[in-house]
Amino acid sequence: MTIHKAAFWLSGTILAAGLSPAFAQQGNDVTVVLAETVDVVEPCMAARQDVGRVISENVNEMLVEFDYVNGGLKPRLATEWSQVDNDTWEFKLRPGVKWHDGTPLTAKDVQFTIERNKNPKLSCETGGKYFGGTEFSFEIPDDNTIRITTNPPQPILPLLMTVMPVQSAATTPPDEFDRKPVGTGPYVFSDWQVGQSITVSRNPDYWGEQPQVEKATYLFRSDSAVAAAMVEAGEADIVPSIALQDANNKETDFSYPNSETTSLRIDTRVAPTNDRRIREAMNLAIDREAMVGTLFPADAQIATHLVVPTTIGYNPDVPVWPFDPEKAKELVAEAKADGVPVDTQIRIIGRNGQYPNATEAMEAIMAMLQDVGLNVKLDMYDVSVWNNYFVAPFVADAGPTLTQSQHDNATGDPVFTAFVKYASEGSHSMLRDPAVDELIAKATAATGEERTKLWQELFAKVNTDIIADIPMFHMVGFTRVSPRLDFKPTIATNSELQLSQIKFK
Repeated sequence: MTIHKAAFWLSGTILAAGLSPAFAQQGNDVTVVLAETVDVVEPCMAARQDVGRVISENVNEMLVEFDYVNGGLKPRLATEWSQVDNDTWEFKLRPGVKWHDGTPLTAKDVQFTIERNKNPKLSCETGGKYFGGTEFSFEIPDDNTIRITTNPPQPILPLLMTVMPVQSAATTPPDEFDRKPVGTGPYVFSDWQVGQSITVSRNPDYWGEQPQVEKATYLFRSDSAVAAAMVEAGEADIVPSIALQDANNKETDFSYPNSETTSLRIDTRVAPTNDRRIREAMNLAIDREAMVGTLFPADAQIATHLVVPTTIGYNPDVPVWPFDPEKAKELVAEAKADGVPVDTQIRIIGRNGQYPNATEAMEAIMAMLQDVGLNVKLDMYDVSVWNNYFVAPFVADAGPTLTQSQHDNATGDPVFTAFVKYASEGSHSMLRDPAVDELIAKATAATGEERTKLWQELFAKVNTDIIADIPMFHMVGFTRVSPRLDFKPTIATNSELQLSQIKFK
């Protein structure tokens, strides 16, 4: 494709022009290049990659930290937790922790954060994705103890707390996004030049060990080849996500299986995409194998649903969609004969920079859908506009849409996926199915083998019976790291980039 070839040509041209590794970066400051412009710095939006890589565990910390290397949970702002009864968990806060303004962290801040994430006026990504369908109540015996009761019960509440950055009740606006977050983390939010850069500086009063990185500056470059060349030229230190064609230096480039699954969400509410035959035809029309090693990494796995195979409740019996354009054409013709308006324009709502080669991938999918007789148009948007189509309340009267999506579930349980993607009240969901809602509620409250069984039943229903998505790939990530750093990316690099983990050689 033209754009794909242009990016490859640009990468080679820049390097051929003599930008040899000068490593102009000096001292203990680092520059991080992100693919998307960060349009909000609100911690409750840290479930988005672009926000999470700046904020999570750097500026604002979680109660509990997920150990991406060894698995399991470890203390962060909470030093211990225990289940009081089926509905209630107790968390003990780390004593002596202070916010960046010098005031102490208390249990009231935790309650404030959860309630703020549930505030419908804010449409918080973290609250919508992870706390949807759950009601909370609180008891605070003392400043360092909070008891959280949930309805329905949440047997994995400590795991849920690994995705919620805690915010200050005193300094955070309750009903609007924060533009200068105050945290407890090892870095203070210093400067935000909207559309250009973000800077965080080391917190001299941090409760934990002082990190080596003194200051980090985040820049935004949508072109993977340009971003990768900046590290090569010594103008930057880390690019968390580069395209496979730019990962061509074994000394600086690292690949890792990340937790992302790419897909297109189907609007099941309006014609013609409300007809199951059309949804089946769209899945059959896509040649996924042809995209592996070209637009997507060679190690990417073809997906059948929105969680990776290591997640409990993954259903191995959900089959991979075959590439069968002739069958797809038959289904479109059959639907048309029954009066389904198959000539209605279907819009692909794409997101610039969502992953490497995102635009080229959507162009290829558009062409494949057109080849089986569907009227498909591609609209690529920056995240601020795309979000209006992806998160409820959706853009009104948008017509039938397929929305480009990349979903991260790194912590091993479908509770982080199911409600937000498929429940009637899920902030990303276009399904309105009482049977699906009931399955999600049962699985969320279940434990052990019963929990696994119910999640498997849910994924079979939404992916085989209903066909709510066009699943694409379980992704592989590529990161470029300056040789002056001692840092290797892990699955966590997909959603956060802890500066405290970066050392210097």
